[in-house]
Parts: sequence; structure tokens; C-alpha cells
Amino acid sequence: MNALITLSILAIVVLYLGLYKAKNALLPVSIVGLLGALALAVFEWNSGAAPIYEGMMLFDNFAVAFSGIAIVSTLLIFLLSKNYFENISSHVAEYYTILLFALTGIVVMVSFHNLVMLFIGIEIMSVSLYILAGIKKRDYASNEAALKYFLMGAFSTGFLLFGIALLYGASGSFDLASINAYVIAHPAEFTPDVSPLFYVGILLLIIGLCFKIGAAPFHFWTPDVYEGAPTLITAFMSTVVKTAGFAAFLRLFAACFTPLHDFWMPVLLVITILTLFIGNITAVYQHSFKRMLAYSSISHAGYMLFAIVSLGSNSANAVFLYAGAYSLASITAFAVLMLVQRQTGSDSFDSFNGLAKKNPFLAFTLTLAMLSLAGIPLTAGFIGKFMLFSQALSEYHIILVLLAVLNAVIGIFYYFRVIIAMYFKAEEPNALAVPASFKWVLAVSAVVTIILGVYPGILTHLM
Repeated sequence: MNALITLSILAIVVLYLGLYKAKNALLPVSIVGLLGALALAVFEWNSGAAPIYEGMMLFDNFAVAFSGIAIVSTLLIFLLSKNYFENISSHVAEYYTILLFALTGIVVMVSFHNLVMLFIGIEIMSVSLYILAGIKKRDYASNEAALKYFLMGAFSTGFLLFGIALLYGASGSFDLASINAYVIAHPAEFTPDVSPLFYVGILLLIIGLCFKIGAAPFHFWTPDVYEGAPTLITAFMSTVVKTAGFAAFLRLFAACFTPLHDFWMPVLLVITILTLFIGNITAVYQHSFKRMLAYSSISHAGYMLFAIVSLGSNSANAVFLYAGAYSLASITAFAVLMLVQRQTGSDSFDSFNGLAKKNPFLAFTLTLAMLSLAGIPLTAGFIGKFMLFSQALSEYHIILVLLAVLNAVIGIFYYFRVIIAMYFKAEEPNALAVPASFKWVLAVSAVVTIILGVYPGILTHLM
């Protein structure tokens, strides 16, 4: 829990640095603070699994692992932010502060043990992102992204809160252990002893959480928000926020609703299949690389839903590895997009033409990221898909796995479009400058992607 306290204090410190005009200290202090929070989180590994704060929070290995992914991803995104916010506004400290507060809400989301804390964590994160999506005040696309995100986010919060209220009305508690005890004490089928409101509450929770993770058919906001928001903020939403949403989803259903698996599994199964096909097929028709990544993120939500549909002892490990691989590849993709967009002023696939001649290093790292997202062997993305597919097969979801393999083949088509543009389409080889911080982020992401693809055992049995 020390990591949560550290992040909260760090956000306030960064805000005061801006107040006292210490702009040059904002990024170094933020990075040092994130490293400190990461170290404190790691030190709590195997420190015990007893709920704290009157049973409101549970900082177990699950929370440590997903907090670690969120902090590391945020750290990489912060390294890409040098001189980025300065080009948007003179008030830079506020942006770092809001990102840190969003990360604080995310840590609450992955370590809740009470539905009230889940709601608080989601709202801390969501309100921060409503602001960040619209930070380009003179950009109509950014304004549109913020408005759509706010309206759809508020709408989904209503479903989530109503579902929580119904669960409380039926079970008499917000505590996960008490809700689980209520479920165990009653049979799965409808009986006079079980309130139908409990089942309605589960369905409303599914709707609310699927909005947050961008799963179909509750994905309407995702493409426009991802496209209109500043690219760095899109990278944060696509990686850190999605990881937190799935961690919260998995913790809630594993802790409370496993005995009712036969009730909610068919619903999630339909949502998973819709998410896979809508995400992948729509991504094929995109001409914007950034918008393609938005639909790609929808499809990856479908893959990660495998772990919840086939809920089991290995679900947490599967989601953890897949989320880590997806985050590294997505951050790499958005980092290269930022550099290309800065030079060409466009995010179309054509803007990547000839990138291999302009900057072979950028082309190589982006190629590796695309291969990982496509699930090509010897990358972390392949291991992540393999674990999720294996988890689904262990629960006899053979048809689902076959449909997922078909969608993975569709994904190869649009991921390879940018690779073809970089290596096989001619373009005047103008030099493309790469800042040192970008080189570090891209190099680290590439190395870790390869290491996890070759030696996945490092992470496959953490939890």
C-alpha cells in the first residue's frame, strides 16, 4: 500500500513544483517518484494477503503485479513526454499531476476489496482522463474526444453503480468476501432464497466494466476518443487504463462470482466473440494508423476476455503476461507514431513509407511491436495469446479458440500494412531525428518483448 501513498504524495509535489515555476524539475521528480513507487510495490511481494483499511483494500501479489505493469507503463510514457506538453500549454505541471492521479486511481482499482473502492478507483481514473483527452483546447478533435468520453463514461458509471447497489441490496454487503459467502450459501439457480436483483446486478456490472475496457458492443467511444485525444494520452489510455480495467474485472469475478459461472459465462462469451470480430474486421478498413490502433485495442480486449470467460487458477497469469506484452508493443507503436506525425503531420499508413531507409532503428522496433501484437512466435505477444488460448481450451471452449485464431489471421493483415509501407514502399529518405529518451523506451521495449518471447517462464508462474 506504500506505493499508493507514494503516488498520491508525488502528484501533489509535482503540482506544487508547477506552482513555484520549477518546470525543469517536473519530469525528473516524476520519474524518480515512479521508480520509488515501483520499488515499494515490489517490496510488498509475498508480504501477506490480509485486507487492510477495515477490509477496504487488499494489496496481495495480484495487486502488486498489476500495479507494477501500470507503473512501468506510465514510466515509459513519461519518458516520451519530454517537450510534449510544452507544445500544448505553458501549464505543464497540471498534466503530469493529472496523469499521476489517474495512476493512483488505477492502483486503487487493482487492489480493491470492497465495491465502494472499485467505484472510487474507477472515478479517480476516469475524471482525470476526461480532462486529459481534451487538453488541446483549440483542437476540435480533442474537444470532441473529451465530450464523447465524458458522456459515455458517465453513462457506463450509471450501469456500474446501479449494479453495485443491486448486489448490496441482495447480499447486504459491499465486501467481496461477504458477497462471495452469500453466493456460496445459495444455489446457482433461481430459488426463493436468492433475490433476482443479484443476477441483474451482475449483468449491469458486466455492462459497466465492458464500457471501461472498450469491449463490443460497448466500444462506440473508443475509436473517436483514441483518435481525437493527444497521442501520448491515447497511449496511456490504450495500455495502463485497459490493463487496470481487466485487472479489476478479473479480481471481481474471481473473488465473487465463480460459483455462478454458468449464469454469466454465456453473456461474456457472446461479448468476447463480438469484440474480436468487430475490432479486427473494422481495423482492416482504416486508413489512419492511430485509428487502426484504436480498433486493434478493441480486438485485444476480446483476447483478454478469454481469461474471464474461462476463469481458472491460471487466468491471472495469462492476463498479466498478455497485458504486459500488449502494453510494451502499444507504447512502441505510439512512440514511433509521435515521431512520424511530428515530421509528416499525418498519421496515415502512407506517412510510414520508406521509414526503414529514413531510420532503420525505428522501423525495426515498430516491426517488432507489430509482430508482437499480431502474435507471431518468438515475441511476447505470441506467448500471451498462447496462454490465453490454452486457458480457454482447458475449459473446452474449442469453438471460441478457433474463432480467435481466425481473428488473429485477420489481424496479421492490418499489422503487416505498416511493415510493408516501411520496407517496400519508396519515399524520399529524409532524416528522422529520434530523441535519446525515445531511443531508451524503444530499446527497452524491444529487448523485453524478445526476452519474454524466448523465455516466458520469467513471468508465467508469478501468481
